[in-house]
Amino acid sequence: MPSFTHLFESLTPETVATGFIFTEGPLWDPSGILYVSDVDARIHYKVDPSTGEKTVIRENSGGANGAVFDSQGRVVICEQDARRVCRYEHDGSLTQLASHYQGKRLNRCNDIVRGPGETFFFTDPDKKALPEEEKELGHAATWRLNPDGSLDLMASDMNHPNGLAFSPDGSTLYVSNSRPDPHLHAYDVAVDGSLRNSRIVDEMLYGPAGELDGVPDGLKLDESGNIFSTGPGGIWIWDASEQLLGVLELPELPANLGWGGSDRRTMYITARTSVYSLRVNTPGIPVQP
Repeated sequence: MPSFTHLFESLTPETVATGFIFTEGPLWDPSGILYVSDVDARIHYKVDPSTGEKTVIRENSGGANGAVFDSQGRVVICEQDARRVCRYEHDGSLTQLASHYQGKRLNRCNDIVRGPGETFFFTDPDKKALPEEEKELGHAATWRLNPDGSLDLMASDMNHPNGLAFSPDGSTLYVSNSRPDPHLHAYDVAVDGSLRNSRIVDEMLYGPAGELDGVPDGLKLDESGNIFSTGPGGIWIWDASEQLLGVLELPELPANLGWGGSDRRTMYITARTSVYSLRVNTPGIPVQP
């Protein structure tokens, strides 16, 4: 029996919705709907988890990927194809928050999380994500987006940073590295907000090598500090002491996950053509205001 069994009510996922091409960016809204991006179709949806009904929010979404809420309940989202971070206003309009750093265009903004105060941290990989002639920065990075719209370069020592999440006390930032050396990475968060003590937590190799077996991607933590990262073969799970508990396999390879339900004990998982759910025993760290 897997050593992570105690974290779940059941290890049998339920299908929430299907018929997508490549799902990403699950974001639960307290109104009871789930934001889901079909990255390859470039369509951003609202999904009703009770019926599986899909409603189009945006076509030509710019490759909408990871998303989070700001303190006013507005969706802040990475658009990997448009190479920017945007915000959905309450009136339905779209505001661009970040696209360049020191005059150079960002790479392919991937995933995003709320930071201290009104800041956001987001990842911006470039390895394999852009043709060489389109790379302006010359490196992948983890950025901090400040309330005034400025960007701070927080780290550039990972070759493909992807999913990211803070520990419950905010003292550690975890980041998944997709390729060419798949692993879970971590930084200590200093009092001044800088990232220090960069380290590899665990290598993430599983099964035969190759993209079809998946790469480290979306990342979330629960209130007890357990770490959940989609990756090769399924969802990789570590406890709060960073000990690997095992890999949870799913009907399709997952790309991202997020917490939902009024008690934040529903794990929504975007996995290729479908969205699945699992009930967990410990609430996830909230992303809504």
